[in-house]
Amino acid sequence: MKLLPRSLRPGTFRTLGMLAAAIWLVAAGPPPRQPSVLVQLQSMHKGSLPRIVAAYGTVQPSAAAQHTVMAALSATVADLYVRPGQQVAKDAPLLRLSPSPTTTAAYTRAETAQSVADELVARTRGMVAQHLATQQQLAQAEQAQANARATLTALQAQGANGPSVLHAPFAAIVTMVSITPGTIVTEGSALLTLARPEGLVLKVGVVPAEAATIATGDPAALHPIGSDQTIRGKVSLRGAVVDAADGLVPVTISLPPGSLLPNQLARANITTGQVTGYLVPHAAILVNHQGAPYVVQAVNLVAHEVAVDILAGHGSQDVIRGALDPAAPLVVAGAYQLRNGMKMRVATARNTSGP
Repeated sequence: MKLLPRSLRPGTFRTLGMLAAAIWLVAAGPPPRQPSVLVQLQSMHKGSLPRIVAAYGTVQPSAAAQHTVMAALSATVADLYVRPGQQVAKDAPLLRLSPSPTTTAAYTRAETAQSVADELVARTRGMVAQHLATQQQLAQAEQAQANARATLTALQAQGANGPSVLHAPFAAIVTMVSITPGTIVTEGSALLTLARPEGLVLKVGVVPAEAATIATGDPAALHPIGSDQTIRGKVSLRGAVVDAADGLVPVTISLPPGSLLPNQLARANITTGQVTGYLVPHAAILVNHQGAPYVVQAVNLVAHEVAVDILAGHGSQDVIRGALDPAAPLVVAGAYQLRNGMKMRVATARNTSGP
């Protein structure tokens, strides 16, 4: 029987195998640990936030606060004393009108008719006294005299007998001027528009779905564009139709007197009620690749992603709903590093029962 060399005997193979295994273990090192993420947790709790509808609009006078100054007769604008945007006191002069040639002719005819009617009445009375005319004829002459006098008086009241100055009927803001000096206007033409300062409102447009939640009397916080000022108002009217021009429902918000200027732009945050659900910090809400919001809960310190709906938001907090586990804490910091099933380490536990 032929013997193997000493270096190749079975004992030698066992020794070599053990040596190779030891070398592999040393090279491989300890088994890798599953990674974990350092997070902050907060207990789940329910709460409520105001439901707010945001809209943008401009300050305008309400229908009841507007007054249009119109020409009482055909005339020429001789002088204009105001400009758009100017605030005027009650009885302040607005403009001066001079009768047009047509109006002057009408006034001359009315004066002539009055004179003729006066002479006819006087002559008829004398004839009645001489029994040359009847009482009926006298009554007809007096009726013609009364008509002529009424026509002349009306023309005088309208300013047909000479230049006339129109005055502001109340303290107002001039919102529109439709004429310039030298313009010839006809009877009933709009000359300028006035608005009562205390009658200004903010007119905004709201999408129909959100407009359905708005009711008259709802409070609104108004923020002028370019300012950090907050003005309190209330919804005075919510339209019942959609404006064909922009597809929005018109909403009117009352303003405190003197708070905003005509045509000023502002944002309105209208509070339409309260929304109840899980109250969470806004920073705890993440968005997936499809654009859907979700949060991460810690179930035995293992990440669990939960899709949610955001019902309302105010400041740094949101109200959400979804298939949430009320006993599992919410990850409020570090959630963006987590994926489903990943382990986590707690940095600071925040077991709060309120916002």
